[in-house]
Amino acid sequence: QFARKLNVIFICLEFVWNIEEDFKPVPDTWIPAKDIEFSNGNPLPDENGHMPGWVPVEKNSKQYCWHSSVVNYEAEIALVLKHHADPGLLEISPVPLSEILEQTLELIGTNINANPYGLGSKKQPVHLLVPHGAFEIKNPPALKKNDILSWFEGSPEGKVEGIVWHCHDGCLIKLHRHHLGLRWPLAETYLNSQPVVISFNRTKYDCDFEPKSLFHYFSNLDGQRFDRLKDIKFD
Repeated sequence: QFARKLNVIFICLEFVWNIEEDFKPVPDTWIPAKDIEFSNGNPLPDENGHMPGWVPVEKNSKQYCWHSSVVNYEAEIALVLKHHADPGLLEISPVPLSEILEQTLELIGTNINANPYGLGSKKQPVHLLVPHGAFEIKNPPALKKNDILSWFEGSPEGKVEGIVWHCHDGCLIKLHRHHLGLRWPLAETYLNSQPVVISFNRTKYDCDFEPKSLFHYFSNLDGQRFDRLKDIKFD
């Protein structure tokens, strides 16, 4: 028997996006992210086919109504979830917009991403902003797959959607549970199982909050504490 040797040559052609056909046109109000490159006036996608940027949230826009519900444009404040000064306690409080400039924040709540944190209800939706990087992992797993899997599956702190590593060179690396074949959302998460206090000093703001607004409801809960984030009730 004779073995026949085959020389196979693979020719790799560089893939080129067709900007006009492969992507929807960006809105006129779209603000490109810092490192976006342009060609002939068109934004170019990155290596993953993304063109990150920002679209202003219009106050009365139905499309962004849940985003608008956590921002009061007259008082120039936003409803933010963050750590309280006391360890193991969360805090919901109004934060001046001037203090969160140049930051990115995530909207969570009743009508966002199937509400994995169990906030509010259809009758009384609850939404909050969470600054990215506000919740640091105290005991992160080693950078090995099995250690990370064990952390997600066995640690109370691992009952989260994912991890974002902040590198010294400014790069961010995100790992979602789905990347490891793990389920999300969970019945109980690390975030919604922690106690939370409402800190809302209404006298600081020269503004009458609309009666059905989240700002009105939360201002009436000033000083109240709940055993879990998902236990917040306005009635």
